[in-house]
Amino acid sequence: MRAIVGIGNPGGRYQLTRHNVGFMFLDHLAEKYNISLIPSRSDYYYAEGTQAGHKFVLVKPTTFVNNSGSSIAQFLQQYKIKTEDMLVVYDDLNIPLSEIRIRFGGSHGGHNGIYSLIYHLNSNQFPRIRIGIGSVYDKGKMAQFVLGKLTFEEYQDALTAFGYAELLMEAFVEGGMKQMLDENSQMQDPGPTTGPNARIIDQPSAENQSPKGSAPLPGVFESSSGDVHSL
Repeated sequence: MRAIVGIGNPGGRYQLTRHNVGFMFLDHLAEKYNISLIPSRSDYYYAEGTQAGHKFVLVKPTTFVNNSGSSIAQFLQQYKIKTEDMLVVYDDLNIPLSEIRIRFGGSHGGHNGIYSLIYHLNSNQFPRIRIGIGSVYDKGKMAQFVLGKLTFEEYQDALTAFGYAELLMEAFVEGGMKQMLDENSQMQDPGPTTGPNARIIDQPSAENQSPKGSAPLPGVFESSSGDVHSL
């Protein structure tokens, strides 16, 4: 069995925010496979499904972005799933709106949810799909931007990106990272002006191979109480 983990914040106030595109993608998958995410006895929601005869499980942490790693560590232990069989989907400010990129391993790149995963799992060796949300905001307004709601146009772009990510997810469930890379290489690159570019593959740099990595870059902090702080 393989796992698809979305990163986001629980609760109605965070629905359709840019920081929650990972959760939104899991909702997209749940609708496609006609399955429902239900609460576990631990700090996550989950739903099990099947793709071409291969079982998978969708997972949403309920510990807020900054503490995502604690709930995912519980999940992996309970399901006996290896980190290389876990695909993590999350938002990325450093990628243009609607584009997606895949990678295996590497640093957190300033994303506090990924930093938490690396810290609690003591490993950065897990596949990732990064969904671009762009970085069109005024200086000092990053927190408001990532926690702001998607516009209608941005939501439509997100749905297009989800279509590409869905194909990659299917390949991952059926054959792991290698098959996802093969699927990615077969996708036609539509170009930067006509839709998401799913063919850009990040290679982790040598200086970012430490499992726990460095401290997160300045960004958004959500406390366990749900309070939002700009660091």
